[in-house]
Amino acid sequence: MAAKVRAMRVVDLDRDMSDVIPTSMSRDSEFLFDRMTQATIDAALPGPGRRILDVASGVGQDTIAMAVRGATAVGAEPSQRMIGMARLFAEEKQREQKIDLPSWVQCWSDRLPFATGSFDACICKGAMDHFDTPEAAIAEMARVTSTKGRVVLAIANFESLSCRVGRAVDDFRQDILGRDPMRERRGYDAPSDHFTRYEVDLIREQASRHLILNEFRGLSMGWGMPGWADFLGWLPQFVAGACVRGMDAFARLAPVLADVIVVVGQPRRSDSTSA
Repeated sequence: MAAKVRAMRVVDLDRDMSDVIPTSMSRDSEFLFDRMTQATIDAALPGPGRRILDVASGVGQDTIAMAVRGATAVGAEPSQRMIGMARLFAEEKQREQKIDLPSWVQCWSDRLPFATGSFDACICKGAMDHFDTPEAAIAEMARVTSTKGRVVLAIANFESLSCRVGRAVDDFRQDILGRDPMRERRGYDAPSDHFTRYEVDLIREQASRHLILNEFRGLSMGWGMPGWADFLGWLPQFVAGACVRGMDAFARLAPVLADVIVVVGQPRRSDSTSA
């Protein structure tokens, strides 16, 4: 009989995100990241007396932001190096203003070491597509959140307007003009460290199996579209701001074309059961 081989999870636990955190940003990038952060944190309703878990918390910016708003914030993160950086950032913030320091736990998103219903809310921003078992992570987030609480998921949409336009432009260049794609890494292709290429139907399908979906919204539109960042950079600041806000309004009307999708739901679990 052949021996059963267990799958091995390989990951860089010393990664600190210094290779992906931009030193400067275009106007559309700045708007997108700020909008995504604000919408995710606001949806968790942070405030005094609320206990909130930040899954895949990275270097802790969102965890700290919720603590600033009075929540008891906990970060769940597998990288000890990121946790160390998060603690340094939190201590620096505490020197600026009085806050209750968040706490961090080193763990995997699909095996959260917390009791069922431990938190009033749970967020996961921009990390789901990095998970090798993302639906198991959603199930765990639903488990550790109270039945009257909320789980907030924010993911990049790889079928956004900008992805569709970028793909069409590259197909035209290659198939009609016989030229190479405009960029070395095409924005509509998931990067090598992403295991899931999310779009509206997939995140809705996965989330709805574990959550009662209360909100399903799109944020921003046009990020990464060929020529968009350059066009915004050419415009006066106030005009560029009006453009990105206008596209954000369209994203709310058509989440399927949005750059980012935010899902908010309650756990599919009764008070009398643990699952």
